[in-house]
Amino acid sequence: MHRIVFVAVPPVMAFDLAIAQMVLGAATVDGRPGYAVRVCSAESGPVETVGGPPLLTELGLDAAADADTVVVIGGGGREDVDPRVLRTVRDARAAGRRVAGICTGTFVLAQAGVLDGRRATTHWGLTGDLARRFPAVRVEPDVLYVADGPVVTSAGAAAGVELCLHLVREDHGAAVAAEAARGTVAAPPRPADQPQTVRTPFPPDRDASLAATRAWALERLEEPLTLAVLAAHANMSTRTLTRRFHDETGQSPLRWLLHQRLERARELLERTDLPMDQVARRSGLGGADSLRAHMVRRLGVTPSAYRAGRAVAGSV
Repeated sequence: MHRIVFVAVPPVMAFDLAIAQMVLGAATVDGRPGYAVRVCSAESGPVETVGGPPLLTELGLDAAADADTVVVIGGGGREDVDPRVLRTVRDARAAGRRVAGICTGTFVLAQAGVLDGRRATTHWGLTGDLARRFPAVRVEPDVLYVADGPVVTSAGAAAGVELCLHLVREDHGAAVAAEAARGTVAAPPRPADQPQTVRTPFPPDRDASLAATRAWALERLEEPLTLAVLAAHANMSTRTLTRRFHDETGQSPLRWLLHQRLERARELLERTDLPMDQVARRSGLGGADSLRAHMVRRLGVTPSAYRAGRAVAGSV
């Protein structure tokens, strides 16, 4: 079982912690919990939150000593983070452990120096401040999360869901991550570089939403879904479809389809022994050569290497 320790730094956004715990708690492997999750702070006891009652922690920073992943929550971008917290983050990285920061937790990682020379992000309203205060950090202002090797950072609120689903996918595979998303009634995992904000986050009325078309497409990924086919299902022109699709998802229809097909391919590689041609066909990626090209371009690994790596991970 993977050990994750959240380090709560005042002020904590209680939602960020609650949603992260919920997603990780929904990740199960062969019916068993995929994670042992604990929460600690510089001093056990009440921790200030944003607009709510204090968060009560029973563990001090020693709890992070044996964590596989240390996730920093809160901090509010403050400049006077407890030096013991910064030392905990630095020690985790020095020991080769994964560290992550959700929303303003990124500022804590930056103060600890573990983001120097790395890419990172935070809430879109604070990326300018992050870049100004920490010039050694390569700030990416308009993405959901950034995974730079063993250091992962995200924007706030719902983007913390995406960061946690990324952790689940890295630790237990795409299939477990997809089940965790379904278990928490979250959308399927989104690509990291999707914009934090879209022009129309809430459609003006239910009938105008393309959610039904996206759900319909997810059941037919192996079919030749063109713009015209999607537009016909949505009963609108391809131009209107493209505009509304981007408004709702921050992506073009075909880019969204490619991401979903890659996720399907990853699940098939993890859960089945199907030949590569069949994996490609069932995920709508054509043949084995196309599957290989897309996975190398987007994931940096061949399908066979991905399958072998997941087999090794599953046996540990």
